[in-house]
Amino acid sequence: MTFTATVAANFLVVFTNFFLIANAGSISKNSAHLNVAFLGQLLRGQENILGWLALYAVLITLLFQAEQHEAGKPNRAKLNPIILGKVILWVTVLLSVAVYQSGMHLLRIIWLAAPLNLVGMFGWQALVRWQQVRAHARGRGVRRALIIGAGALGREVAAALESDDGRKLVGFLDENEPRGESILARLSDLSRIARSEFVDEIIVAFPGKSELKRRLICEARRRHLAVSIVPDYFDCESRTLEFECLRGLPLLTLHEDQRKLALYSKRVVDVVLSSLGLLIIAPLIALIALAIKLDSRGPAFYRAPRAGRKGRSFACCKFRTMVVNADEWKERLRKNNEREGPTFKIAADPRVTRVGRFLRRYSLDELPQLCNVLRGEMSLVGPRPHTLDDFKRYRLDHLRRLDVTPGITGLWQVTARRDPSFQRNMALDVEYIENWDFWMDLRILCRTVPAVLSGSGA
Repeated sequence: MTFTATVAANFLVVFTNFFLIANAGSISKNSAHLNVAFLGQLLRGQENILGWLALYAVLITLLFQAEQHEAGKPNRAKLNPIILGKVILWVTVLLSVAVYQSGMHLLRIIWLAAPLNLVGMFGWQALVRWQQVRAHARGRGVRRALIIGAGALGREVAAALESDDGRKLVGFLDENEPRGESILARLSDLSRIARSEFVDEIIVAFPGKSELKRRLICEARRRHLAVSIVPDYFDCESRTLEFECLRGLPLLTLHEDQRKLALYSKRVVDVVLSSLGLLIIAPLIALIALAIKLDSRGPAFYRAPRAGRKGRSFACCKFRTMVVNADEWKERLRKNNEREGPTFKIAADPRVTRVGRFLRRYSLDELPQLCNVLRGEMSLVGPRPHTLDDFKRYRLDHLRRLDVTPGITGLWQVTARRDPSFQRNMALDVEYIENWDFWMDLRILCRTVPAVLSGSGA
């Protein structure tokens, strides 16, 4: 978690505990019951209680991080309840002195809330850490790291990465060592390897040769890769210099993607809108499922593997619009393909059912994909996910579209929906990836509604 997010979480815990204690009894000589009065004081800003709580949360966060660094554990994700308890004790004492000097009558609630703050803050951070570990075990949020340099320093970094569940070693690039199972290529092949192996981060781990390091860092930045370096020295300008300790090895992060907050906002919007959407259209989903069952033999829903972000496979959920053995026909019908490139599409597809043809025309068959959005496998807006057999036909430059989470709708769907050119599709996907921001998603969603209502779907 970032510093701001940690402060916000700690503030929420402190506020909740203060309010719970206030509801349990009185805290001043002038009020017998504070459950309503305390909330009123907060809303009216009396005695600046919110300010004191914010100061309390900031001090705890700052001192806890400082104590972690002093203890040689700068990784904020790893918690130490003893250190946290000591920090809360000291901050409680300091705040008590300040509150007493100000004449406020909050001493009792401060000390009663202290143990709850310890439990709440530790529990919240432990929950965040547990969710991270769980997500990493499923392959989500794991950074694919490529080490530049296969010498002694590079091998030491590789050994340290084995205990880092947030990173996965892809391999090495090295100029001198013979190519093998782990040494993928030479330094000049950085762009190709980064694309083919879906690399998220490069770790520069060889001494000297600052000019070579500079070129590698510039190339990695151009490819939107995170860059870390195990320094003997460095002389590259950086606006986002960060220090990290990887099992005793110092790492300096010279460049990081600055869109993390925007991407987090995108995910929040996906969860909120997909949840509301599923609740609202639940009766429509039931009616469509019934119509499919009455029209043809087979299940109402169809789950098929698709290529997702970084090439990871996921089960894409749709309404069934074809006969049950449609996949077996695909290779026989590929000679009739009307799309250019690796994707497959024919207008008069004999596999499509009567209800399926109507669902496809208005894109109703894709409504169950809101479940994929809720699970984090898809987004509301992004490049469309392709089938695995189409994905296997990708060229190296086609893999660029898999840098982001696939979407239900996208730039191609609202601008060139019937264009058969895969290169045009690719160009629009890359344009979306390169120029993405929150407002671009909003514009695409707004343009999707008339595109769907026009019945221009396949």
